[in-house]
Amino acid sequence: MSMFGDGLDKAVQKAFTRPAPKSAGPQMRYMVKQLGGTKAVAELLGMSQRQVERYVAGKAKKPRADLAARLEREVTKRWQPQIRAKAREKAATTGGIVIDTRARMGYTAPIGSTDQDRIRHLTVALPPVYAARLFDAQAAGASDDHLREIAAEALKEVYFQDGGRRAGSLDEVRMLDVEHLEFDL
Repeated sequence: MSMFGDGLDKAVQKAFTRPAPKSAGPQMRYMVKQLGGTKAVAELLGMSQRQVERYVAGKAKKPRADLAARLEREVTKRWQPQIRAKAREKAATTGGIVIDTRARMGYTAPIGSTDQDRIRHLTVALPPVYAARLFDAQAAGASDDHLREIAAEALKEVYFQDGGRRAGSLDEVRMLDVEHLEFDL
């Protein structure tokens, strides 16, 4: 499970103008239309082409739990690509992104300061440049650790240093033991 990647996806999904199909038949028909045939859908989902045809025709209705989860994940991944792209573009250029997290935060600072890790619950609006970095890294297939580092760097600049107005000697912010994470555009 990718906490940061899934969180970014959920934030973008809030921009959808219509809900994705919920039942197996419409989901299969959508996937067949997107991939251009039942054979490609069967290969993607790891099932027989004939079974895909049964779902499309409405003869099969209730998939196994693992197949239902894979199908929903693939449909959601492909649903409304233009709306998804516009939401990412808006966040990366003008709107920014809001991060709501509860995590153990610590930082590296000069001797004499209180830099011990502690649980913090933060809701911070990040500037568009960090939204762009997060979405670009996610599109490039970055690991959850890399996305966490970008978010920690953003929190360092926006929350801890307040855009350069305080804590100027702060070196690094660590984001550990993330208990809750949610993004909003």
